[in-house]
Amino acid sequence: MRTPLIPFILLVGSLAACTGQSTVKPVEALDEQTGVTVGALKNPIELVMKAQSATLVFGKRPSFAYLGPVEWNRSGVFSYSLWIHVSPGSERQPGDIRAPDALTILLDDGPLVLSPSEAPKLARDPYTPAVSWGQTAYFGLTSDTLKRMAASQKLELDVRAVDGSILSFTPSLDAHAALTQYLQDRGITPD
Repeated sequence: MRTPLIPFILLVGSLAACTGQSTVKPVEALDEQTGVTVGALKNPIELVMKAQSATLVFGKRPSFAYLGPVEWNRSGVFSYSLWIHVSPGSERQPGDIRAPDALTILLDDGPLVLSPSEAPKLARDPYTPAVSWGQTAYFGLTSDTLKRMAASQKLELDVRAVDGSILSFTPSLDAHAALTQYLQDRGITPD
């Protein structure tokens, strides 16, 4: 006689395995047109503007920013970038995110000013912009910079606005854990 408990245990175990998969787990894809293998997060890290994280006003579109590390593997030659997308809301508008000193990441050990870089022309980008009216750019990183970001408990993004003021964004989830997992999965280990 078969007990109904065994199918139930198998069902619960299957569901637990599905829910245990993280949305920040890195993925790897080969771009067949260029031969570049791209390592990125499944989804970028979402950041919300600090003033809006406490209160949202009805009828006002909130501002968000998204960032995601990217590993470019060109036949064993590795390089790194940080993909950033800024989705402006109804309030202050960001300036050109590619302008010099337009973006700064604030970490435990101090600021990291980002410099724009070019990404390979791929058939499909590693991340999808949240909105069509936002700004998207790549910024150059090194593996040491990625380690520094992952080691930091604090990760905030400051974006210079059109009026010269600063729009500050903070992660909606644990960016430290996502970046640490990314480094482990990419095989980038602390020295």
